[in-house]
Amino acid sequence: MSNKAVRQGRYGVDGPGWLLALGGGVVAPLAAVAAGAPRWLLRVAPVVAVPAGLYLHATVRGKFLVWEEQLDALDLRGDERVLDLGCGRGAVLTAVADRVPKGHVTGVDIWRSVDQSGNDERTTTANAERAQVADRVDLVTADMRRIPLADDTFDLVVSSMAIHNIGGARGREEAVREAYRVLRPGGRLLIADIFHARRYQEILRAAGAVGVTCTDAGPRMWWSGPWVRTLLVSAEKPAAPDGDGDRDGDGDGDLEEERRS
Repeated sequence: MSNKAVRQGRYGVDGPGWLLALGGGVVAPLAAVAAGAPRWLLRVAPVVAVPAGLYLHATVRGKFLVWEEQLDALDLRGDERVLDLGCGRGAVLTAVADRVPKGHVTGVDIWRSVDQSGNDERTTTANAERAQVADRVDLVTADMRRIPLADDTFDLVVSSMAIHNIGGARGREEAVREAYRVLRPGGRLLIADIFHARRYQEILRAAGAVGVTCTDAGPRMWWSGPWVRTLLVSAEKPAAPDGDGDRDGDGDGDLEEERRS
């Protein structure tokens, strides 16, 4: 992700309730001691401060650095059609749009502030404008489990810290399958998530994906510590036989037709 995108965007924090709880764990014992509680409570604050600091770093800096490296490693041509599932305020959306000046990026979200502070379609639009990529970005309000877009549409599908917010294993499976459905033959899928990433691997392999891998994003995306680490799931949809899946065909028409239906 370019530093320009990071500087100009206002991307909030992921899981604000969790960060608030961790922050409260630091402040509460200090306030209690100030009010006359036993001084041994002072030992609690630094213990909680470490996971709180790791969480804050992950959401305001670490995830940007990880995605910068991941997107650079994709070596994009610059004309790809990209889908960002659970795009939120557009941290990854604007980063990938900056890398496809002749392409197009679609962001899908249901805009819940419980998942990301201030998550709102207008905020995402404003961030795209600040990053000077609004001309190649559009936003769709939709559930990841039922994406209103045509099959085999996108060269790249990405998702960052979003699918785990879906309640229930079945719902998460539906979202992963939908991500694979809209991917073009020969296209690539990259998911960064916590808790369920290894299950995503199994779902993608069962759907026919190839080159499926799962790697650790490292301490920069520890959400309080290694017990809540981010895993990166990567996969490809097998290329179509010669003569099929021509990316110069009527994919844009299919995309617009599907949205209208």
